Amino acid sequence: MHSFEVVVRPSRWGLRVRSALICAGVVAIVLGVGAIAWLWLLHRSLIGSLDAATGARVDDIAAQLVGSGPADLSPGLFTTDGHIDIVQILDATGTVVRSSGGAPSAALIAVPDSAVTTGRSLGGEADLRASARTLDASSGTFTVLAATSGEPVEDTLKEVTIGIALCGPVVVLAAASATYTLVGRSLASVEAIRAHVASIGAERLAERVPVPIAQDEIARLAATMNAMLDRVQAGRDAQRRFVGDASHELRSPLATMIAALEVGRDHPDFVDRELITTTLLPEAERMRHLIEDLLTLAATDEHGLALRTTDIDLDDLAATAAALLRHHRPALHVTTDLHPVRLIGDQQALERVLRNLVDNAATHSESRVVLTTRATDRRALFIVDDDGPGIPIRDRARVFERFVRLQDDRSRNSGGTGLGLAIVAQLVAAHHGSVTIEDGPHGGTRVVVVLPIDQHPT
Repeated sequence: MHSFEVVVRPSRWGLRVRSALICAGVVAIVLGVGAIAWLWLLHRSLIGSLDAATGARVDDIAAQLVGSGPADLSPGLFTTDGHIDIVQILDATGTVVRSSGGAPSAALIAVPDSAVTTGRSLGGEADLRASARTLDASSGTFTVLAATSGEPVEDTLKEVTIGIALCGPVVVLAAASATYTLVGRSLASVEAIRAHVASIGAERLAERVPVPIAQDEIARLAATMNAMLDRVQAGRDAQRRFVGDASHELRSPLATMIAALEVGRDHPDFVDRELITTTLLPEAERMRHLIEDLLTLAATDEHGLALRTTDIDLDDLAATAAALLRHHRPALHVTTDLHPVRLIGDQQALERVLRNLVDNAATHSESRVVLTTRATDRRALFIVDDDGPGIPIRDRARVFERFVRLQDDRSRNSGGTGLGLAIVAQLVAAHHGSVTIEDGPHGGTRVVVVLPIDQHPT
């Protein structure tokens, strides 16, 4: 039943079969139309040759008949061959006064009304075609007629038609076979690429498909497959690094909390407010931040950021971030230079951007953090300066990657996860903005966030 459905349903036919059938159909149509046109032109040409021959004989006889009578004409004008079958000369009453050998005694046609008649079909078994001419000679008015049979033309057309009918299917079959073979060879290259890609497992992602020398569609397909394998390998490597780094980051606070809890279990007297405040709560808070960051990045990788946009006063967000920093780090000198900036964006996402940048600056600063907002050229700028050790130029792009720390020990002691700047880069990119790192005016780092004011994020 399945094989029958494959045969009767064209949608189940393979590309080779469909291509061969389409080619056969096109060639058959073109061959049929061409054959009809060719036969018509051949018929016109052969008939024209017959009419030209009879017309030429009539003209020759008429030229001699003008100055002499029918009986005085040269006998060669009345000979018959493959082009002329019958010659007759009629007087004014339509009576045959002289004719070629074997010609009927009766006139083939009545005296025509017109002076010249060419290519007139007389019908009959011989399918005669005649040319005639009426003229006034010295001995009277005569009509000269020459006729020939159209059967040779019909025989020729039949032979040509039979030849086309015999050769046409051969041509159609040859075209279909050639198409089937050529498409099969082309698909063989595609199948080789598919089989090679199918054989590449998770542990062999470094392998690539050979690219043919010819710069055609197959070569572009192979190059595209290699580019896809590059992306898969890069994604796999990034996922492995991500999982390894996340496991490492989670292991540290978990180990600290488990150790503290084991101490509390074995020595209940040691569990006091100081242990909870200095050990358990900071490590739990660090784990919470890490899990939130991981969930944010995972959601971004899988679905992209779904932003809920509204009108936002960037200077108000910066003022709130500065107030929170003064509250949590009273020893830190926090100054602001805030100019009114209003834009369209996701408030929670931009709050996260500002909080991460402010926390990062506070972590690495010596004593001072400066927040600035301003607008220029339909762009909103948020600038964070600190007086810390700064970031080397070679590392300024790398710090936006995940789990990148330039000072691992201090970052871990401060509760950093190495994901803050990566999240900032993701959120800013979702707003069609950019974030860059420069040398700060206070000897530390300057982080500049540029956002469009009136462009809706995606």
